[in-house]
Amino acid sequence: MKKIVIATDFSEDAWNATKYAIELYKDTDCMFYLLNTYTPAKVSGSFMAEALEGHDLEDVIQTNSENGLKKVVERINETFQYPNHRYMTISSFNLLVDKVKAIVNQEKIDLIVTGAKGATGLEEVFMGSNTVRIIKCIKNCPVLAIPKDFHFSTLSEIAFATDFNRFYTISELFPLLEMAKAFKASIRIVHVQYKINELTEIQQFNLDMLSKYLSEVEHSIHTVTELNSVSKTLEAFSDDLDIHLLAMLNYQHSLMENLTKEPIVNRLVFHSHVPLLVIPELGMGASSGSKKHSEIHFSS
Repeated sequence: MKKIVIATDFSEDAWNATKYAIELYKDTDCMFYLLNTYTPAKVSGSFMAEALEGHDLEDVIQTNSENGLKKVVERINETFQYPNHRYMTISSFNLLVDKVKAIVNQEKIDLIVTGAKGATGLEEVFMGSNTVRIIKCIKNCPVLAIPKDFHFSTLSEIAFATDFNRFYTISELFPLLEMAKAFKASIRIVHVQYKINELTEIQQFNLDMLSKYLSEVEHSIHTVTELNSVSKTLEAFSDDLDIHLLAMLNYQHSLMENLTKEPIVNRLVFHSHVPLLVIPELGMGASSGSKKHSEIHFSS
């Protein structure tokens, strides 16, 4: 059974990501962990004075969180009828990234799904910061970020962005291969260059190994010239080839990121028109957390 965490703040963006994940794995036995975290960081004095009369602040917020998760499950059951899916709700007084880390480690999670809001300007820092923090901090589980208003379509074209400067292990490529095989999708390996040059000996070796790993699925190699920025180039490539999913490995000092000195993960999370699968580099440990059994509630 595949185990998937879906982070939700009860927004329509989060619901859109939830729908995508459920549709994507409609034919797979899945346990979905619907997670909402809460902290009483910023509250309106006048509102809370009225709402909290005779109540503890944390109790009120916890009740709202638990009720919100129940409504999400009800909405799922009204929208989908997939008997091979089960749902667990987790309401936690915690920071989102810390709780996701704990669940990933304790439950051996296969995938984290989150919504990505298409914000601009300073709003990016606040509206999309949780998604970026999850991508940067979770070192042992792939993250699938779903753009705002993106409608599900069956995966048939997957782009994998790489510069061939790093040797990928078969274990690191497993999430990519698993998706390609499960959905009979083609993998388009895309190499973005500032200007087209021949591959170095190391790059060619890494490309040869990558092709060997992908031998069981249909794949092709595309070298494209950078258009203003790597993220813009990948967006244009995705549009031209009707890509349904963009995948990349997230590792420190990636040449992909250094090409234009832009924070490519941040850019893609906020501006990509297609879902973004971020695969973590293996061999980087993640801290474990303590489990509160009372936070987890089963739903059918």
